[in-house]
Amino acid sequence: MSFTSRLKFSDDSFAEKLQALLAWEAVSDRSVAETVDHIIARVRKEGDSALVELTNQLDRRVVEQPEKLELAPEVLQQACERLPAEILEALKTAAARIEAFHQRQTSESWRYEEADGTQLGQRVTPLDRVGLYVPGGKAAYPSSVLMNAIPAKVAGVGELVMAVPAPDGEFNDLVLAAAHVAGVDRLFTIGGAQAIAALAYGTATVPAVDKIVGPGNIYVATAKRAVFGKVGIDMIAGPSEICVVCDGKTNPEWIAADLFSQAEHDELAQAILIATDGDYIESVIAAMQSLMESMPRADIIAESMRSRGCCIEVANLDQAIEVVNLVAPEHLELSVEDPEALLENIRHAGAIFMGRYTAEALGDYCAGPNHVLPTSGTARFSSPLGVYDFQKRTSIVACSAQGAAELGKTASVLARGEGLVAHAVSAEARID
Repeated sequence: MSFTSRLKFSDDSFAEKLQALLAWEAVSDRSVAETVDHIIARVRKEGDSALVELTNQLDRRVVEQPEKLELAPEVLQQACERLPAEILEALKTAAARIEAFHQRQTSESWRYEEADGTQLGQRVTPLDRVGLYVPGGKAAYPSSVLMNAIPAKVAGVGELVMAVPAPDGEFNDLVLAAAHVAGVDRLFTIGGAQAIAALAYGTATVPAVDKIVGPGNIYVATAKRAVFGKVGIDMIAGPSEICVVCDGKTNPEWIAADLFSQAEHDELAQAILIATDGDYIESVIAAMQSLMESMPRADIIAESMRSRGCCIEVANLDQAIEVVNLVAPEHLELSVEDPEALLENIRHAGAIFMGRYTAEALGDYCAGPNHVLPTSGTARFSSPLGVYDFQKRTSIVACSAQGAAELGKTASVLARGEGLVAHAVSAEARID
């Protein structure tokens, strides 16, 4: 086991080396973009016929009618019934915890009245219809279903439409059961850029949505970027990230497992350890070498750690916080004696896991907060997926006669100052 980077905060070139390590561009190459543009154009022009043809071609399916791409609600119910009781119970427990957390994010419409009777306010309303993309086939991501669908349902979204590919006709019971538990309204077995195009523009069979959320491969991410503006999207997610701050007193085997929990996602995932003790760093590396032998995804983990993993030695926890704010990680573990003492000064992180016993993996599945988080430094300006992503806010203005007269005077002055005379005349018309 080896790292390409072993850095010290005190090194003169630390900042430069750290930025080089963090660099990642969420840009697909020209061939991917061209392929996606072609697929989107076909679905927009040909509708269901293109959707069926592309699904059969790319997912190795034999579908003759577009309506066969949709699964009936009872199919999702039957998937629940086929699951072992222990798995179904875990799914329901996770769903209940996720719902309980997101219920606290709900916001209400509000209005206030000024002395002259003018009323101002904000109306909060849910989106009409949302599309949820979930990777399919042999891969099982029920947690993605729960994390994307439940906040939408809590927000009051009218209809939740899910797209999940079924390569070679394979359906994953765990994913279908999660859709049932989360309250997905309609489910289509389509994937890739063609699914994103169908959700964005609609076909005779697939309804157009207002927003598309959920993870996917480079073709899905590129398609989401291409249709943004026609519909809303959650984010363009980069590789998974974890940053662990440790004071050298947590069991090294725990930290090794925590770092691997994100490194196993893919070769571009990033796992960073920040510690105040060089000897402790060596003990974590030794624990990783030992743990690697039991990892089914050892090749992926090894490449992730080799190409983007890093151990950073700092003199104290103040320096550790400074590094954290430079990284702005997706997941941050504060594996220290007093995490609360560090929390106030941490400005940039998608989710923070407090204390030695709080493994990031709990957040991926069942802690309650959303696991859809900003990556690649975007925690500097964005937030986890939440109920607020599935709601709109509309401003309310209701002027009384007196209020219109007073506001009209101010508006008139500003409008004429901008040279917009019609604006001024409109405002002045209501001045007594």
